[in-house]
Amino acid sequence: MPASLTEDGFLGGRLRILQPEKGFRAGLDSVFLAASIPCSEGDSVFEAGVGTGVAALCLLARQPNLHVTGIEVSARYAMLCEENASRNGFPANLRVIKADLREALRKDVASMPIPGSFQHALANPPFHEEGKSTASPHVLKSQAHAFGIEDLELWVKLLHLMLTPRGSVTIINRAESLGRMLSVMENRFGDIRIAPLYPRRGTAASRVIVQGIKGSRAPLQLLPGLVLHGEGNSFSPEAEAVLRDGAAFPLR
Repeated sequence: MPASLTEDGFLGGRLRILQPEKGFRAGLDSVFLAASIPCSEGDSVFEAGVGTGVAALCLLARQPNLHVTGIEVSARYAMLCEENASRNGFPANLRVIKADLREALRKDVASMPIPGSFQHALANPPFHEEGKSTASPHVLKSQAHAFGIEDLELWVKLLHLMLTPRGSVTIINRAESLGRMLSVMENRFGDIRIAPLYPRRGTAASRVIVQGIKGSRAPLQLLPGLVLHGEGNSFSPEAEAVLRDGAAFPLR
């Protein structure tokens, strides 16, 4: 294994994932994102910004009979995603397309997925607003964490385009981005469920998982969410079940 990569265990070691030692590295967010997808056997799933494949492979570990298609702009991450799919026994279940998200919105690119062909879509979009944070010296990490003011709408527009009617979209992001997320999801998704993730009991939420249904007009629901840590640095039993045992974290 090259010195520039690390091999990291997810779901209690059930998955072994190669990631760049320096740059964007997937973690807790990706595991919880995958755990919240309301998928069934045989469903087709689309992921925008698949990275090294952590969320997609956590999802496949829970439900092996899925068909996942991911788009990734970085050639290095796309290559690692394919390698991780093979190393973990899912080479036939995970298709990786090396492309910019903007290409997927075009209707004249034959290599892109067919719009309206997925039951579920998911994403962990960049979460630092461009110009309001110090850029990482590592280009891939900087790209993964910075976005312009119009970019979140681009991600949501793509996820909406790829879904079948009544398909589900699930996004995880910083809690401070909730207002913007709800704004760009308006008139595209309904029956929106919001699940906060709290670092510790009595603290403000650090992350929110937002899930909606394409074309629904049902009202929004704010769910109880989940506390990640108990006493000390240990995870709470509920978080441990998701992170170590691969349990689902259903929002509906």
